[in-house]
Amino acid sequence: MTVDTATEARPALPALLAETLGTALLVAIVIGSGIAAQSLSPGQTGLQLLQNSVATTLGLGVLIAVFGPLSGAHFNPVVTVADDLLARRPARARVARIAGYLAAQFVGGVLGALLASVMFALPPRLSSQDRATPAHLIAEVVATAGLVIVVFVLQRTGRGHWAAPAVAAYIGAAYWFTSSTSFANPAVTVARMFTDTFAGISPASVTPFVIAQVVGGVVGVGAVILLVPRPSTADSPAPTDS
Repeated sequence: MTVDTATEARPALPALLAETLGTALLVAIVIGSGIAAQSLSPGQTGLQLLQNSVATTLGLGVLIAVFGPLSGAHFNPVVTVADDLLARRPARARVARIAGYLAAQFVGGVLGALLASVMFALPPRLSSQDRATPAHLIAEVVATAGLVIVVFVLQRTGRGHWAAPAVAAYIGAAYWFTSSTSFANPAVTVARMFTDTFAGISPASVTPFVIAQVVGGVVGVGAVILLVPRPSTADSPAPTDS
């Protein structure tokens, strides 16, 4: 998530392809490792979560490193919107850029969920796993706010090159310190609705989760502005076509 401050009105095709492919691979990693963990360690929820979190941490770090120079490696609507708000882009550029990125992320997420099902020879099926308890929703606010703080404090203090290991490590940790296992991403949340496996979330739980993530994004943006009112120009990420 090497976000940038470029002001292009529309994201270039390579950036949109990078966001689509990156989000698809991220969801495939999350769901696929969850299916594998459930198969290899039946009945051992803690071990399943460990396997799922390790695979996600490693995969996310690689994806950010690979796709960061192309699109900023957002893979997350909350990160995309926060990036545009903090960069204070003109309204017209903001709408076009956000629309392109969000479409790529949501489409990529669903494709990744379908790919995971195909790889494990499972029929695509809506999840029956209800997750929307008050504790889980508070956890999603915390997880998403923390993610935004990590991404943009690094970016605004000129340390965007740390994004791949830092964001991956944060998500890996948040699997364990939040009761929701840190979805922290509306596109991934919607995608995980299409798998009735370890990593799934029921359709009824999706909307509350997404609302909690949006709230967390707002909290995170506010914290970033208070912590780093003015971005540093030193060691900033190279502008991309995103």
